[in-house]
Amino acid sequence: QVQFVESGGGSVQAGGSLRLSCAASGITFTIYTFGWYRQSPGKQRELVASISRPGTTTYADSVKGRFTISRDNAKNTVYLQMNSLLPEDTAVYYCNFMPYDSRTDWGQGTQVTVSS
Repeated sequence: QVQFVESGGGSVQAGGSLRLSCAASGITFTIYTFGWYRQSPGKQRELVASISRPGTTTYADSVKGRFTISRDNAKNTVYLQMNSLLPEDTAVYYCNFMPYDSRTDWGQGTQVTVSS
């Protein structure tokens, strides 16, 4: 059974940095593309960044140049380095397959709060 466990969130001031981690289990980690998603109150969950099996990355325009997604196949972990954080980055952050598979449950997510 696939499981994603996110961590690393917190409260920071605008301009600060955080590094999120996502530990995946129950899958052959190396063969999948993963994404970091986020959801703010009253908004739909959105894809923030993705990383493919060979390491090709994509980013939403709103985070390009500020966020960096990476993966460690030896640790079955996906990371999201977030720099120059803005108040509008405030959300619960999740990781999952990309594209999202509706048969997969979402993890508990990790809260990121950026104050101005």
